[in-house]
Amino acid sequence: MTGASNVLIPSVDLLAYVFFVVLSIGLVSLLMSKKFNISYIPLFIFFGILVGPLLGLLNRTLAHELFSYIRVFGLVMILFTEGHTLSWRMLKRNFGTIITLDTLGLLITALIAALFFSWIFDVPLVVGFLFGAIVGATDPATLIPLFRQYHVREDIETIIVTESIFNDPLGIVLTSVAVALLVPEASSAKVLEGIAGYVGIYPAAVLFFFYQMFMSIAIGVALGMVGYSILKRARVMNFPEVIIFSLALAFGGFLLGEFAQASGYLVATVTGIVLGNHKVFFRDDPGTVKRIMRAVEREVHFNESLATIFTIFIFTLLGASLDPTIITSHLLPGLAVALGLMLIARPLATLPILRWRSFKEYLFIALEGPRGVVPAALASFPLTLGITYNNPQLVQWGEIILSATIITVLASVIVETLWVPFLRKRLLEVRSIEKEMRAAGYRLSS
Repeated sequence: MTGASNVLIPSVDLLAYVFFVVLSIGLVSLLMSKKFNISYIPLFIFFGILVGPLLGLLNRTLAHELFSYIRVFGLVMILFTEGHTLSWRMLKRNFGTIITLDTLGLLITALIAALFFSWIFDVPLVVGFLFGAIVGATDPATLIPLFRQYHVREDIETIIVTESIFNDPLGIVLTSVAVALLVPEASSAKVLEGIAGYVGIYPAAVLFFFYQMFMSIAIGVALGMVGYSILKRARVMNFPEVIIFSLALAFGGFLLGEFAQASGYLVATVTGIVLGNHKVFFRDDPGTVKRIMRAVEREVHFNESLATIFTIFIFTLLGASLDPTIITSHLLPGLAVALGLMLIARPLATLPILRWRSFKEYLFIALEGPRGVVPAALASFPLTLGITYNNPQLVQWGEIILSATIITVLASVIVETLWVPFLRKRLLEVRSIEKEMRAAGYRLSS
């Protein structure tokens, strides 16, 4: 089971072996995380690299193929589950910060990253913009379990996690814009090119982004209402039925979103938000509310465990699928770009939120923006385009983008997860329950 042979249809025994290795890595990493009080995300990646490219215990090609599927299923499950736990009260309270990070902040991050990449690798700025768009989105799959582990304050967690969830569509749109500028004949640029024929490429990108956002939110709200209505009318829905129903709702929402050329991930998230905040959105009698709350708690408890398993698979398979030559070929300039993104681009891009947050809170948010699943999934896209359209120049640029993206993902995930407990202790006030209630606007009797 070593080597890098092409395995298109793996045997049952081979899949069982992969599951055994990955779950074993997950168990060891979780135990080490508790023992030494460190983040388990870098451990998943490290052990994935160890059993994949270094020791050859996992076939790298197979790991890559499985990753391409599991990242989709896993991210849907992680985002749907996290949607349940996002407080509508917190979302409303921090709306200005979140929307600023997801629009202006993300665009500034991509542009500064583009300048760094173009300067360090001596390539045209449009190539740098393609890299900046690919690494623009932060990663909810990394942040969600991490903030749960270290008990990061709810308002700060809501801001950073919601930013990560909502900036995926914009990162994809920015990538589509960069591809349209660099390779207008690419199929992925057809939708934008069609709109751009009437209004121009940049207005088309804005229109396409708002379409994705509003359509995704509309479908998610509608599915959440349908889900609540079914739970309300189903007088008897036991544990297995509730779980199956919630999974069908999550993946059905993802499919509807993708079919509508919107964001399936955002649909799943919004559906989870509606169900998780049903007491706010739907005014029913106490008996109905209590019954639905029990059903939602059952599915959330199960889905959280499932999301943890998917997190293990996502990051372990990411490590196992890496080609060491990709990392070593541009290691030093790639690290320079990664550090520029983490320590310069992200802090500069988040400066506008100082109007809402204290300096220490701003600094925590600015230093917590790891790149992960979405950039890793898009990393090979420019190289694939170069090969598809027989463009040697794009192939060369694509190889550089692939290397720099993987290095950036690894560096940001490792560094920005390891310093979470230190930053939390130094920058965030640990609020008491009374302070949290006062901050939320509740009156306490004397």
